[in-house]
Amino acid sequence: MERRLFSLRELSRARCFDLLATLAVGRVGVSVRALPAILPVAYVVVGERVVLRSVPGAKLDAAVHRSVVAFETDRYDPAGTWGWSVLVQGVASEIVSAAELAEARRMLPDDWPFLTDAVVRFISIEATFVSGRAFGAVPAL
Repeated sequence: MERRLFSLRELSRARCFDLLATLAVGRVGVSVRALPAILPVAYVVVGERVVLRSVPGAKLDAAVHRSVVAFETDRYDPAGTWGWSVLVQGVASEIVSAAELAEARRMLPDDWPFLTDAVVRFISIEATFVSGRAFGAVPAL
């Protein structure tokens, strides 16, 4: 099999948000007892914020303490002809406003069985730093 070489190219902030909006699952990086932890999350993009659901634990603890977190998601062609990755870094905070909570509940479907109304909380990540890279011909959105 012939191996193709692609060069990586930087993505604009706007293109990063466009690509982020095409997926629903990513990974959030937080510090747990001074060690890094990477956790899967369901998310949506709201303006220039990443909004995700959580249960009490590491992600929520980071949000409550307004910690700096990292969020990443990516997509690629299994054949290796194209791919992209976007990284968002910023301060996480728990959403407490009734209006913002209602919007978050509406936007994030209840498709993860352990996230019941009794335990679910919502977190917003301010997109302070956004970077992305791609290779190959990423399909149009």
